[in-house]
Amino acid sequence: MEKRVNIAVVPGPGFSHLVPILQFSKRLLQLHPNFHVTCLIPSFGSPSSASKSVLETLPPNIKSIFLEPVKPEDLPQGVAIETQIQFTVTLSLPSIHQALKSITSKTPFVALVADSFAFEALDFAEEFNLLSYIYFPSAATTLSWYLYVLKLDKETSCEYRDLPEPVKIPGCVPIHGRDLNNQAQDRSSQVYKLFLQRAQRFCFVDGIFINSFFEMEKGPIRALKEEGRGYPEVFPVGPIVQTGDDAKGLECLTWLDKQEDGSVLYVSFGSGGTLTQEQVNELAYGLELSNHKFLWVVREPSSLAFDAYLRAQRSVDPLHFLPDGFLERTKEQGMVVPSWAPQIQVLAHSSIGGFLTHCGWNSVLESVMNGVPLITWPLFAEQRMNAVVLSEGLKVGVRPRLSENGLVERVEIVKVIKCLMEGEEGGKIHKRMEELKEAANNALKEDGSSTKTLSELVQKWESLV
Repeated sequence: MEKRVNIAVVPGPGFSHLVPILQFSKRLLQLHPNFHVTCLIPSFGSPSSASKSVLETLPPNIKSIFLEPVKPEDLPQGVAIETQIQFTVTLSLPSIHQALKSITSKTPFVALVADSFAFEALDFAEEFNLLSYIYFPSAATTLSWYLYVLKLDKETSCEYRDLPEPVKIPGCVPIHGRDLNNQAQDRSSQVYKLFLQRAQRFCFVDGIFINSFFEMEKGPIRALKEEGRGYPEVFPVGPIVQTGDDAKGLECLTWLDKQEDGSVLYVSFGSGGTLTQEQVNELAYGLELSNHKFLWVVREPSSLAFDAYLRAQRSVDPLHFLPDGFLERTKEQGMVVPSWAPQIQVLAHSSIGGFLTHCGWNSVLESVMNGVPLITWPLFAEQRMNAVVLSEGLKVGVRPRLSENGLVERVEIVKVIKCLMEGEEGGKIHKRMEELKEAANNALKEDGSSTKTLSELVQKWESLV
């Protein structure tokens, strides 16, 4: 009989921070059924229905404990989303401590794994005699930047976007300062100071899990593992993605069944991304003028790129914000769905030939697992960095250029759609994405790089019980 091993995990607040760490927990249990995971969930206001429904489908050896929600009025107002997420965790620390005290008094736990935004919870690891790990649901390139920024911060006096040369993060594709994460765009801001504080904390953990795999990010993973850098141990365990829920019979899937193989461009900006009204118009005209089939998930426009992230969806019909006559004119060419589509099933569908994405890392990996090449349209957080990795490093995507006024204009949209869906360049991009898909699936096989990485660590944890 294998020994039962208990670990605790703490996600960051918000649906897109909860899902990755739960997927990681499920992957761990799938490979090692003797493990039990207790998930301590901080939240902002009451948990969303999406979060609740994900928790209802968990296997019995993942137990979730909702911590007392942080009241919206206790959070600083008018601050960046990252600051709100961070403060939600800080205000939840007393409840995290209380929960850890309660669960460890009954059973021995070996490790505490926290989302990168919930790193402060790891301050309690020593008190309860737990090893401390960060689950970093993003790219190895992004983690490399977190660890490199501490050095660059000391050596640079100007804003990173004003540096004449791209930033050369060890092992990574050179990235221009303006493409670094949002938190690094204004070095005098509180967001940047919190980012540095987070990066510093990363150096003092027992290890960091990354949702990537060696074959996709060889350069950064090798650099992260180099002796002498003083970095914590890094474990590439990806690609860990959601499996599809049963979405049969949905109208958009029925529509896809009627389309030719590889003929449809899927357009979606993730669970939190929003465009301005002007940009929605340009995108609509761009799709229409491209003459390619499309399936577009439309949200109500907003001036904030991440507006749908922490805010519950209002009951406004987003289709009202499309240009006059657009739906009528494109009814044979495309399908528009309000707010949500079953992305896992859509990307797995044979009629999908491309994905216009905001480059959130979960979406990127889901596309890689299905071999769907990309149009990279980053909005916030570290998405511009992901776009550089995909379009310039791996060359599995094309990135539209912004015009002077900060918009991606319809002419540019038509150009990138035609580049991806037609012609020689598109063919090469498809072929590279097919190869990456194969490598991704191999990494997860029994003898695959990511499976082995996780199993080696599990042996260490079992020896501590």
